[in-house]
Amino acid sequence: MRILLIEDEPEMASVLKTALERQDIIVDHAATLADAEAVARLGYHDAVVLDRRLPDGDGLSLIPRLRALHLDVPVIALTALSGLDDRVAGLDAGADDYMVKPFATVELVARLNALHRRSFTTRANQTVVGRLTYDFRHREALVEDQALELPRRERLVLETLIRRPGRTIMRGALEEAVYALDDEIGSNALDAHISRLRRKLDDVAAGIEIRAIRNLGYLLRAAS
Repeated sequence: MRILLIEDEPEMASVLKTALERQDIIVDHAATLADAEAVARLGYHDAVVLDRRLPDGDGLSLIPRLRALHLDVPVIALTALSGLDDRVAGLDAGADDYMVKPFATVELVARLNALHRRSFTTRANQTVVGRLTYDFRHREALVEDQALELPRRERLVLETLIRRPGRTIMRGALEEAVYALDDEIGSNALDAHISRLRRKLDDVAAGIEIRAIRNLGYLLRAAS
């Protein structure tokens, strides 16, 4: 999952970003409505978590702008405004969920996961290539029902490639899926992740090959 976190308090943003990344959630952060709209336009995100009180306006005002851009990404509003009228206003503005500060980060993670699960109602939950089954709901790779342990970024590479088996995934699209916007990416960092992933797939005889497509990206398919 990749989310856009819109929070202007640096300490709160840092705490939330760290907690979410520990749950394998990629977090892009914006501190203002203007920056948030610019990032949201990229269309990368599975959910938006926004604070209401931002330096350049009420965070809720972003929601109709997102909808006007045909971005139907679910939104969780965070606020210190705990009155019933405030909560109703947030939901009426188009927020999918509303959390009052202070809150437990584990609850935010649970609510994000619940929203993310809804997005699978129109998607296949599993893809099988070679001897490997990838379970998107549980974010797990299985070979003959045995879980393949993968570090977060290698798993994100696999997840992105296996969504479109047999098709070339551009290098930029892979980097967008694996790294947050403010991550420093070495020139060969993606290649290193893919090299390690290939070795692990070969070690368990997954029956998959990942081919480099020169000057474009990578392609995953069943081994011939």
